[in-house]
Amino acid sequence: MVMSTFAADGPTQCSGLPVVRYDEASLQRELGDHFDLVEHERESHQTPFGTKQEFFNALLRRRDW
Repeated sequence: MVMSTFAADGPTQCSGLPVVRYDEASLQRELGDHFDLVEHERESHQTPFGTKQEFFNALLRRRDW
């Protein structure tokens, strides 16, 4: 599974709504034992308004039970 979230140092809101931000450790905690983190990267996205938003992208593999 590929997942993209706001990074731990990313924005605290999006369109006026609060967001949850993640890094490698916090995403692993959130997903528990259900997924292995295969690969991850950070991405800096420039918005149309000229500001930057930090994203955390992850490639995850579901564990077989």
